[in-house]
Amino acid sequence: MEAENHNPPTIYSVSSVDSPEFTHFTRALTRSSVIGLDAEWKPLRVHQPTFPTVSLVQIACRSGGDESSVFLLDLFAIPLPSIYGLLKDVFVSPDVLKLGFRFKQDLVYLSSTFCSQGCDPGFDRVEPFLDITSIYNYLQHKQLGRKIPKQIKSLATICEEVLGISLSKELQCSDWSCRPLTAEQKAYAAEDAHCLLEIFKVFQIKVSKEEDSFGEVTELSFSHLDLGLKEILEKPNSCDKILRTKFSEALEIVRATTSSESSHRVLSASREVPDVSCMNTIPMDGSLLQIVQIHGDKILLKESDRKPKTSRKKGKRKPSEGLICKERPSEKVDDWQGLPPWDLSLGGDGCPKFLCDVMVEGLAKHLRCVGIDAAVPYSKKPETRRLIDQAQREKRVLLTRDVKLLRHEYLLENQIYRVKSLLKNEQLLEVIETFQLKISEDHLMSRCTKCNGSFIQKPLTTEEAVEAAKGFQVIPNCLFNKNLEFWQCMDCNQLYWEGTQYHNAVQKFIDVCKLNA
Repeated sequence: MEAENHNPPTIYSVSSVDSPEFTHFTRALTRSSVIGLDAEWKPLRVHQPTFPTVSLVQIACRSGGDESSVFLLDLFAIPLPSIYGLLKDVFVSPDVLKLGFRFKQDLVYLSSTFCSQGCDPGFDRVEPFLDITSIYNYLQHKQLGRKIPKQIKSLATICEEVLGISLSKELQCSDWSCRPLTAEQKAYAAEDAHCLLEIFKVFQIKVSKEEDSFGEVTELSFSHLDLGLKEILEKPNSCDKILRTKFSEALEIVRATTSSESSHRVLSASREVPDVSCMNTIPMDGSLLQIVQIHGDKILLKESDRKPKTSRKKGKRKPSEGLICKERPSEKVDDWQGLPPWDLSLGGDGCPKFLCDVMVEGLAKHLRCVGIDAAVPYSKKPETRRLIDQAQREKRVLLTRDVKLLRHEYLLENQIYRVKSLLKNEQLLEVIETFQLKISEDHLMSRCTKCNGSFIQKPLTTEEAVEAAKGFQVIPNCLFNKNLEFWQCMDCNQLYWEGTQYHNAVQKFIDVCKLNA
């Protein structure tokens, strides 16, 4: 099931509690019954005795209609005690459903980060909470009573299957501690939080349709509004919504009296932020309350969760000296040496050919756009042996960012290269420079970006294209009177035409590859 629309959110970078962006953030929280949560930190390359420091928190809000905003809270710029009370109240507010993807780890790191800045104790719970994996399992018609398997689906896969959009994860391991953040990093971080709202919207529509099929829920009549609590509990037709509302009001009173002292202690910084418990938050509507009651969950951190796990594995026996030389990645992995397999002196055809693993799959499309043969693995999760076989059989250089693959360089001599850049444009330039590829404007957009196939030698007319597309591809009627040329992939039969997207793509790669210079 796919979402009808995927409207891009408005992105706000919040680096000060005195900024207009922060004011807009607090206002959006009071109007949002559902928010998406995510966090970013500098990835750990080796085991460390402490948790990583969270540098960015993303909170996606939707306040009525389809318009949504994502607020990027820069924890390196904002004094953490000044927002501790606000975030803690949001995390436990009964009026706000929190969405996340495997958010427990984020919460552990957030708690540790705030504790390090004097906010003790840190965050210990999030409720009501709904994990996107649970939503995905529901949409996949998981049987009731059946044990749900461990979360094996990535967020990118869930977005692809539920929303029909491709969520790029190439910046996931970028250095989030560097400032300023790039525009690409901000867009990536915002989309990670925003897609949670989009997936939930699909889930909410499905739940609503299923409820309609069972008939309307009996509403509590006005004559019942003056019933006492005991009578409400005994009334079989009483609406649960009133009971939930009364419970929420009572909970707010208790929280306001018990947490005021600690909140003032934590917010002893020079500036104070509005307390969510004092804000005029909007209670959940009946349909959202029902979702929370049936599907809602919570995250509770134990004391053991606050301590980094230490490895208890016994030390492995060192292999023999011969095996070390054979399996250790060679010292020249950062600099390409030797001749590639397509070199004429090695019996190749002189045409560069690459195999991009899943970590640089986006690079494959960029290479195709500049006319370079770039294949991807046959399966989404190929075994290492299959990758090696494909590279050797097709005489391709395997491009990867996976350091573990480099241990097999002894099997792929001069056929494996570790891409060091993170962004696709920079990766493209790195490969062009490393392998001294010749890129010309004539070869731009000369390969099928979908399957890597070659185009037919002669373009098709509009009439020929319409005939070729029957039962396979729809050609927009607006193209019929434009006298365009159509090109067809000889492998997958996909049709392309030289429209606005084509010219924009050509200009993009002219600029990226600096062909004008």
